[in-house]
Amino acid sequence: MSASAVFVLDLKGKVLICRNYKGEVDMAEIDHFLPLLMQQEEEGLICPVLSHGNTHFMWIKHSNLYLVATTNKNSNASLVYTFLYKLVEVFTEYFKELEEESIQDNFVVVYELLDELMDFGFPQTTDSKILQEYITQEGAKLEVAKSKVPTTVTNAVSWRSEGIKYKKNEVFIDVIESINVLVNANGSVMSSDIVGSIKLKTMLSGMPELRLGLNDRVLFALTGRDKGKTVAMEDVKFHQCVRLSRFESDRTISFIPPDGESELMSYRINTHVKPLIWIESVIEKFSHSRVEIMVKAKGQFKKQSVANNVEVRVPVPSDADSPKFKTSTGHAKYVPEKNLVVWTIKSFPGGKEFLMRAHFGLPSVENDEMEGKPPITVKFEIPYFTVSGIQVRYMKIIEKSGYQALPWVRYITQSGDYQLRTN
Repeated sequence: MSASAVFVLDLKGKVLICRNYKGEVDMAEIDHFLPLLMQQEEEGLICPVLSHGNTHFMWIKHSNLYLVATTNKNSNASLVYTFLYKLVEVFTEYFKELEEESIQDNFVVVYELLDELMDFGFPQTTDSKILQEYITQEGAKLEVAKSKVPTTVTNAVSWRSEGIKYKKNEVFIDVIESINVLVNANGSVMSSDIVGSIKLKTMLSGMPELRLGLNDRVLFALTGRDKGKTVAMEDVKFHQCVRLSRFESDRTISFIPPDGESELMSYRINTHVKPLIWIESVIEKFSHSRVEIMVKAKGQFKKQSVANNVEVRVPVPSDADSPKFKTSTGHAKYVPEKNLVVWTIKSFPGGKEFLMRAHFGLPSVENDEMEGKPPITVKFEIPYFTVSGIQVRYMKIIEKSGYQALPWVRYITQSGDYQLRTN
């Protein structure tokens, strides 16, 4: 079972727009949602599902809106939440920013979308590219040709239209890996993993069949190949276009791709990652007078690679003032509203070391509140490099007209949740 009704509320709990799909739940029940939420916030027990009598509210918050689905049955909660997040994604595709104003300005389109996205409480066509073919933001033009629903909606391949043509047939594959690292104050890595995604930009004519080959450890074991580096992927999640039965039987990733940009798959690799940018910090606090900060950053990756747009964010006491900086490269600036020093390095080659010193004054009157010690966080991006060693071995493109197409591959490693605790 799924949702009975879907509501979009503002921060005060006022209904901006709603759609009743089943009529099982009294629409006035939504008035109880915000009081219940406020009560839980006061108690510090916020829960994703709220209940009032037999009615259950499943909700998410996005900018200044609450999206709420109601039901009085034992619904599939994960399906409803996936639908609510998909709703946000589709509205954002349509209106660029999803907020109260964009709902009020486009309520006719929102109603049309709510009608197409869900039917009798069950998700239907949720692909924004297909929806944009027949739900447009222009005024309704009475043209006979336009009144026909695209065949895509009733096709087996609901994510790709027929009759797409390109002069030059190309596929761009981006392998993007984010590194999550937590290092404690003694310098030992407490937790680390890699979250990766493979993104496609397809510009292919017709209905091509694509096959993607990776250096997947399970595949190599199945085929009896043990040469070269392999990668053990966990929590693999695919776009709906991938044939899961093929993947489960022989680990082949075969699919008819959506046109344009899409995320083909995401994965996680649970492995010990050496921090790519190592930070050593000494923060000395002389009460009533000053704070001295020294930060050393070292690139622990191959010399031929370069990290771009590196940002080292160092927390400082909230009552610090009159900053002075000295850096061996890049530039540092004080961001008082976030109590941070942000040290920016445009280009950071592997194996290099850089130094930043900061000096802050402290007021003579001590701040009574005990301040926590937030960690140092690092942001970076390293092109043409993956930590896990994942590789696109091949991309086969088969189309009945037999055209030649070019696949282009790009690898990027970036920081995810990258934190180093301080003493």
